[in-house]
Amino acid sequence: MSDEKSKVSDKASEIAKNIWLAGVGAYGKAVDEAQGRLERAMEPPKLFRDLVKAGSALEEDARSALEASAAAKSSVEQRINRVRENFHMQRPARIEDIAALQKKVDQLSRKVDKLSRALAEQGLSEKPAGQRRTATAKVTGRKATVKPSRKKGAPGGGKKA
Repeated sequence: MSDEKSKVSDKASEIAKNIWLAGVGAYGKAVDEAQGRLERAMEPPKLFRDLVKAGSALEEDARSALEASAAAKSSVEQRINRVRENFHMQRPARIEDIAALQKKVDQLSRKVDKLSRALAEQGLSEKPAGQRRTATAKVTGRKATVKPSRKKGAPGGGKKA
């Protein structure tokens, strides 16, 4: 029996020792987990700082891109405005525009004729009055064609329009 008691006693000691070791192991595991949680608890401020830093860099890039985009948009708008201005300057002549120009040309022609006659009367004219030509505009549709007219008494017998 003593042998049996010794075996039971050894078995009990072994079980007690295993229980003790399981407790120490649980304690060690709890300490490791606590340290891991503490380290992770310290990471968020670092993670937050890293995210703020990355966000700042992205914000600067976005602002630069936005400014470049605004400059490009402004440049495109300027080009469009220049094209529009050129288009308005090169629009086809309207009948009213042509009629106004014809009136001005006629007025100028009359003034030139008066001056030429005055010079001819004074004997200062270089060309005889019959060789002078004046231009008048003839309005046809939307286009203006300019044809020289001949003075009365000039060769060809044309009339002044």
